Amino acid sequence: MVDAGEAAEVREFWGGLGLPGLVDVHTHFMPERVLRKVWEYFDAAGPLIGDRGWPITYRRGEAERTALLREFGVRAFTAMLYPHKAGMARWLNGWAAEFAGRTPDCLHTATLFPEPGVEGYVREALEAGARVFKAHVQVGGYDPADPELDGAWGLLAEAGTPVVIHCGSGPAPGKHTGPEPVARVLARHPRLCLVVAHLGMPEYREFLDLAERHARVHLDTTMAFTDFTEDFMPFPPGLLPRLAAQGDRVLLGTDFPNIPYPYLHQLRALERLDLGANWLRAVCHHNGARLFGLGEPADQAVRRH
Repeated sequence: MVDAGEAAEVREFWGGLGLPGLVDVHTHFMPERVLRKVWEYFDAAGPLIGDRGWPITYRRGEAERTALLREFGVRAFTAMLYPHKAGMARWLNGWAAEFAGRTPDCLHTATLFPEPGVEGYVREALEAGARVFKAHVQVGGYDPADPELDGAWGLLAEAGTPVVIHCGSGPAPGKHTGPEPVARVLARHPRLCLVVAHLGMPEYREFLDLAERHARVHLDTTMAFTDFTEDFMPFPPGLLPRLAAQGDRVLLGTDFPNIPYPYLHQLRALERLDLGANWLRAVCHHNGARLFGLGEPADQAVRRH
């Protein structure tokens, strides 16, 4: 059931900024049995973050979750999905294409894994209309600079298709997390459009360095600055001027539905940084709308003409 009060507060937030809605580049939709496995992981995540656990705020069915994002006024969102082993990615991409076909406000999402045939199915996904890819270095346990991925990265760089990549070492480090493997990928594919999830937490400084050196590297805000994250992986206040300076390449991400607090809290956490209304407008809507070529909402265009 959609919480009308919560939705009204979210809409009041972006309405007060004069925005037509939100663009959220980091939301999760995936086959139900896969999502249940993800929720089981978070249910058991206590050792990663202490005794408080990781309650899933929006543990609801797919239709209700989709309806809730629409009630929040999210103009475009993603179906971030990812394999944890070889042989899953092509199947996940098929599901995601079907989901995007029946969910027009979801940006058609795809994924990849270092395995034989990856270049072929990445090409297939692009030809089928994929607009964003997800790479999860921590869960997949792979080196993003694995030569097996080289052709796929080349295709994505040539297409200009953004890749949201979880490559930071939070909430727990993996064998290949951190900035160094990503820097090796960018050295070979400098035109690759990467969106570093979670601002790269906890290696915030190092991923800001990469964004400053590479014009097509973006950062998403997923879980950053929230009370939950600040308690165990705080963002260094001294880096805020640098984050403000990258304001045209910071994108709203939330991790909906897998978050242990209300959706509005992510928005308020960004607001309390006090980086200005223009920065908030860019992060919450304009940067994502530009990156994904979203047109003006039809109702606004009609009102203007």
